[in-house]
Amino acid sequence: MDAKKRNALVVDLIVLVVYLVVANPALTGIGVHEWLGIAAFVAFVAHAAQHGDWVAETARTAFARPSLGRTGHFVLDALIVVAFMTCTVSGVLVSGAVLPALGLYADGFFFWNPLHAASAKVLLALLVVHVVAHWRWIAGLFRGSRDKRGQEAPRTASGGSDEARTTK
Repeated sequence: MDAKKRNALVVDLIVLVVYLVVANPALTGIGVHEWLGIAAFVAFVAHAAQHGDWVAETARTAFARPSLGRTGHFVLDALIVVAFMTCTVSGVLVSGAVLPALGLYADGFFFWNPLHAASAKVLLALLVVHVVAHWRWIAGLFRGSRDKRGQEAPRTASGGSDEARTTK
């Protein structure tokens, strides 16, 4: 696995772990849930930045050269962004720890609280679909060296791959 993919995997795993902890406020308490929610937002921004080249390419080609996979992933990811931003904004606006720590208060608890709960559930469902939809890519990160077609690179007598020697 090359360094770029390894870094992407590490960030993705951090995002997943932070999300799993944040998604369970009974585990952490509301105050920690809210501050970790801010950390989840930062982790999400790092994740999105790491995959920015994919987002740009997919946005450019999703509708110009549509395919179910490309356009479907793009739409799924766009829905995740909408659900995540809705969850984040509504979470900040119902905050009992973050806003008061900043000396702020937001009206509309009875609007923002149900919106936060609903968007969190939608986000969870979309993230499950996201992981399933990207499963082949995820699994590929854990496999041995691959050639450009995704096939196992042939091994030489020394145990290395021909590809590794020819691409230096």
